[in-house]
Amino acid sequence: DPGKMTVVAMTGVTALVRGTAVQMERKGVLYPGAKIRDWLRSADIAHISNEVSFVDRCRAPTLQDGTVMCSSPKYIELLKDVGTDVIELTGNHLWDYGWQNLLPTIDTYQQLGWGYFGGGRNLADAIKPYTITVNGNKIAFVGCNWFGSNWATERLAGSAPCGRADPRNLDYIVPTIQQLRKDGYQVIATLQYEEYYRYDTTVNQVRDFRALRDAGAVVVNGSQGHHIQGFDVNADGFIHYGTGNFFFGDQTFSKGTLQTFVDRHVFYGGRYLGTELRSAYIEDLSQPRPMTARERSDLLGILFGVSFFNR
Repeated sequence: DPGKMTVVAMTGVTALVRGTAVQMERKGVLYPGAKIRDWLRSADIAHISNEVSFVDRCRAPTLQDGTVMCSSPKYIELLKDVGTDVIELTGNHLWDYGWQNLLPTIDTYQQLGWGYFGGGRNLADAIKPYTITVNGNKIAFVGCNWFGSNWATERLAGSAPCGRADPRNLDYIVPTIQQLRKDGYQVIATLQYEEYYRYDTTVNQVRDFRALRDAGAVVVNGSQGHHIQGFDVNADGFIHYGTGNFFFGDQTFSKGTLQTFVDRHVFYGGRYLGTELRSAYIEDLSQPRPMTARERSDLLGILFGVSFFNR
């Protein structure tokens, strides 16, 4: 019964800057999404993790802009075109042009009717989950920035810390997940973790991501993953340690930074059934396109070899 099914499309790193922005200026704002837009538009909920604030007087992009970044407000047309429904705000570059620019960015999201989570106008707003019910399925999004950048405070906008005394502890996000599960939500949790340019995972990464699943999250997404990483699957839920760059394609020094997934998670009758992994390869510094059968087979062979599967 389609009336009982909800599909959530989860993506990796979006930052409409540097090479990606240069190509948007040259070939059109909608160019990066042209070949995979339907993967998001056909989902009931499309997620974008946008790491950069929109700034009215953002300078024209170049390939040498470095790591202090802003996006032109006109670039939001790309996010509209791919059918964005919910924005993740755990990114490391929200404050690159001052925390003040995050506030009108959030205003824009709200005016468009998009939900947001993992960051906010202040600490209380940042750690608050975003909840939505679609086709009878109660879905909750919650996320935090473990790595250490642009954290919200009681008076400043920013990303959500994971813990109280130490933002790298998980004592904000874990109890939130536990309560959401008690309230009947299927929880999608995201972590902006330390960045690893490798397919496999570290001991600490496994420990912290599994802690969120153990708390009750049925999906845990590694939003930091500029380099794609493997999976961790058991009866309690699905962990993707790094979904890869998405609309951020000028990290050309490694094949793993140009490979990406759109994870389409399927919920039915109040249960999480699993995910459909759609794989893409980023070309022209900006544009994900569906992988060929050979590219997909080669990538999955690598990832399954470094992933975890338990009953």
